[in-house]
Amino acid sequence: MTNEELAAKIESQDPWVQTLSAEMGKVLVGQSHLVERLIIGLLCKGHILLEGVPGLAKTLSIQSLAGCLSASFSRVQFTPDLLPADIVGTMIYQPQDGTFSTKLGPIFKNLILADEINRAPAKVQSALLEAMQERQVTLGGNTHKLPEPFLVMATQNPIDQEGTYQLPEAQLDRFLLKVTVDYPTKEEELTILDRMGNTGVKASTSPVVSLETITESRELINSIYIDPAVKEYIVELVQVTRNPSRADKSLAPLIRAGASPRATINLALCAKAIAFIKRRSFVTPQDVKDIAMDVLRHRLLLSYEAEAESITSDQIVADILSKVIVP
Repeated sequence: MTNEELAAKIESQDPWVQTLSAEMGKVLVGQSHLVERLIIGLLCKGHILLEGVPGLAKTLSIQSLAGCLSASFSRVQFTPDLLPADIVGTMIYQPQDGTFSTKLGPIFKNLILADEINRAPAKVQSALLEAMQERQVTLGGNTHKLPEPFLVMATQNPIDQEGTYQLPEAQLDRFLLKVTVDYPTKEEELTILDRMGNTGVKASTSPVVSLETITESRELINSIYIDPAVKEYIVELVQVTRNPSRADKSLAPLIRAGASPRATINLALCAKAIAFIKRRSFVTPQDVKDIAMDVLRHRLLLSYEAEAESITSDQIVADILSKVIVP
């Protein structure tokens, strides 16, 4: 498919992204960044780690997305006593005939909310993350495929760390994006109060996009063009996280380990998704910059010096973006 044909196909396709965003906007207030990241996760077959204090509509956002897609939805509250079988399922013994039957867990849905993932121990986290990576679960020697599309949004609370099990760095790398959610503005909070300030009021979304449309859009994204200069820019950004002195010698003592090649792949995929959302057939350097923070912030291991000086990975990524030459 030529670039002109692809551009025409993207232009002629139903603008479902805008329709879906508008429908979710009937429920969510001031969360356009999160909504766009959820759409990117769907388009790129990736999963999202969401960090924010309680009460910022994290659960409501994924429920609203499920309603817009007519997709199945499951919420798992992670607790210290949770077991892997509580997520993926188990084999149940039938004493009547001496056989085992399979009971599939809540992970067998299109959209999964793993609420407060850092509340559960590593064994439970790894069970979820293995299913995320392989998109299948093996029970009793039988492999069960997970439905498509399949998206996990895991949340964690940044302020209450007592009784939590921090996600290992290797597991963090499995998430396509890490998105941070902040408090609403005064105007947004007034709107929230107007909408939700009465008992018994429960906003909901209606199906506006089919799952088949998502699948078709994924095929289009694979054909979106990335210029060699933009590819070079993507690789250079990731390379600088491993060798910070290439951009700024002052960054070198702050980074213990940089991003993996998975970051390079995800950066390119997400940039294509942003181009698609903006109804373009090619990726620009600005697309890469727009998504770089969410792709890279959880993939940098900070040194003791950085932590001692209260320097965050967001600050380092922003510094790298300002120092690397844009093509």
